[in-house]
Amino acid sequence: GFAPRDITPEATLSILDRECHGLMSWASAELTARQPLATLSRAAAGVCGQTLVANLPGNPSGAAQVVDVLFPLLLHAVRDLRGGR
Repeated sequence: GFAPRDITPEATLSILDRECHGLMSWASAELTARQPLATLSRAAAGVCGQTLVANLPGNPSGAAQVVDVLFPLLLHAVRDLRGGR
């Protein structure tokens, strides 16, 4: 969000080796029909070493919705990180 204390995206970006702009943008677009406030997301995602990092909403219900939408893509991304295995 835009609250002064919400620095999660900036903190995440500071540790990423490679950013994946599209991942969270796609999740936001997919969820906007269910939750219009999803368009305000500033979530970041990318790779740190061999680890995939993605910001999730603080609300458990919102986090579950994002994971549901992203799960198939995350499986593919993890396979890529493992060299296709």
